[in-house]
Amino acid sequence: MLVLCYHAISDRWDADIAVTPERLERQLALLVRRGYRGMTFTDAVTQPLPGKILAVTFDDGYRSLIDHALPALNRAGVPGTVFVPTDSIGADAPMSWPGLEGWLDGPHTDELMPMSWDEVRQLADAGWEIGSHTRTHPRLTTLHSGALQSELHESRRECEEQVRVRCRSLAYPYGDVDARVVAAARSAGYEAACALPRGRFARPQHLLWPRVGVYGQDRPWRFLLKTSPVTRAARELPAWTAADRLRRAIGHRGRGSAPHPRG
Repeated sequence: MLVLCYHAISDRWDADIAVTPERLERQLALLVRRGYRGMTFTDAVTQPLPGKILAVTFDDGYRSLIDHALPALNRAGVPGTVFVPTDSIGADAPMSWPGLEGWLDGPHTDELMPMSWDEVRQLADAGWEIGSHTRTHPRLTTLHSGALQSELHESRRECEEQVRVRCRSLAYPYGDVDARVVAAARSAGYEAACALPRGRFARPQHLLWPRVGVYGQDRPWRFLLKTSPVTRAARELPAWTAADRLRRAIGHRGRGSAPHPRG
């Protein structure tokens, strides 16, 4: 099973977390031609079907999903899953957490606007799964037990009250997760949860499912490489994680800037 992780979809925002609508369509068309069938994330994890299965997920709930992602997935015949930070949805202000600050005062501030709950319900009506991305998008491993429980329980409750369907899944913000956070997610009633590959946590488990992150820098050859079964198997190895961290550290020092938020 292949689980992709996107964030914003925009044809004018040059952030690493933004993929153009045209590139999203080409990526989905490529996978469909290769025989992948789309499922929502939780169904794919808990009720897997034989053959090549694709789950397309989006973190954060950017408004651009309505304008660009929904039509693209409809044309591809693939359902989506969106993980929403519930305190931000419906707010009349750009989303902001560590990693987004550099975009708040520039020409692309509107790209940070969240969906409304009506728009989230529009996605649900179109067959998308609505999952939790916590309440406030914190690094969950840094929270004390009470705050951790609040982030997980209250976001799930808010999703269910607003969308009127069960909230079954969770995406850990920043992919920040450890055994304590997994146990808290299980206690909060989640059936499936996802992160990005992280060494020894990369092997698939229902509450710790690895995704392939897709970013603006991913040219066609890079996307092919990242979605290859061979590459995905290699990403489960601790040596891959160590090398990836070193590469990112060197890259960020060379650019002289903080890393973009991923997750």
